[in-house]
Amino acid sequence: MKFDFKNIHIGSHIRKRVEEEEIDITRICNFHKTTEREIYKMYEQNSLDTEVLLQWSKLLKYDFFRIYNQHLILFSPEIRSDSASRIKVETSSLPKFRKNIYTKQVVDFILELINTGEKSSLQIVEEYRIPKSTLFKWIKKYNTEK
Repeated sequence: MKFDFKNIHIGSHIRKRVEEEEIDITRICNFHKTTEREIYKMYEQNSLDTEVLLQWSKLLKYDFFRIYNQHLILFSPEIRSDSASRIKVETSSLPKFRKNIYTKQVVDFILELINTGEKSSLQIVEEYRIPKSTLFKWIKKYNTEK
């Protein structure tokens, strides 16, 4: 099953994790200090407030923010190379993170696109800006479909 990093419905992912962990609804309600009805409403939501998502991440011991991070890696626009944009990035007081940190889920997603014929290696390199050498290492190391 291919994870859809483009269209994220965070409520359904939370519900799936709750089911996997078999966490009782009473415990969830106590943790969030809310009602069952509110919890079920969260499961239906496409997005959640970051504080609420942080609470879910702690309760379920799963980094739900990583899903959005992977979305940014795969679908963010290219960084402009002009000097004005470089100056803005270099002077930011926010922490700097490496963009090219690929999770196992992203690697699996990319390999599945190739294995199903949905995209070619060249399309992957062009559309997702993954270096050819990185892609071919993944194919050699992780690709179980021959």
